[in-house]
Amino acid sequence: MNKALLHFKTITYHKYLVAKGCFRVGLYWQGIFHDMSKFSPSEFMVGVKYFQGHRSPNNAEREASGFSSAWMHHKGRNKHHYEYWIDYDRQGRMVPVPMPDRYIAEMIMDRIAACKVYKGKSYTDASPLEYYERGGSTNVPMHPYTKLKLERMLKMLAKEGEEKTFACIRRELVRRRRRGR
Repeated sequence: MNKALLHFKTITYHKYLVAKGCFRVGLYWQGIFHDMSKFSPSEFMVGVKYFQGHRSPNNAEREASGFSSAWMHHKGRNKHHYEYWIDYDRQGRMVPVPMPDRYIAEMIMDRIAACKVYKGKSYTDASPLEYYERGGSTNVPMHPYTKLKLERMLKMLAKEGEEKTFACIRRELVRRRRRGR
């Protein structure tokens, strides 16, 4: 099978898993429209060129070029990435700002789906937390509120599984936003 078709199947399966998770917590719109930019030429063509099947093509592009043009495009268009939520403060310094709860919820679904796609049968509910911790979670420019919510949910997922974690996400991140945040 050619790399274009394999990449298409990978991102489509990822979108399906994110939608499934988002639907379970009540984020229908976000589930449907998650990662649509991956089908744009700037992301899709790079994904085909660097497709490997066991990890994100963005990592391979970064290794080859020193940066990932596809990732730069992607993070600027998808609010479920904490990198989208970086702005300048009054002194002109780049600082993270808090993500709205619904995007934190989508970010969690995105991380779960990515781990399921790339780990396959070796996926466990601890996989998203392990990946987060391996990625240098202490040095990321993430707002403390966002980081607290993300880490709490990933730890809950690792210890108590999807059912309990998704119920908590629905209660604390999805329904809560309807009452004010």
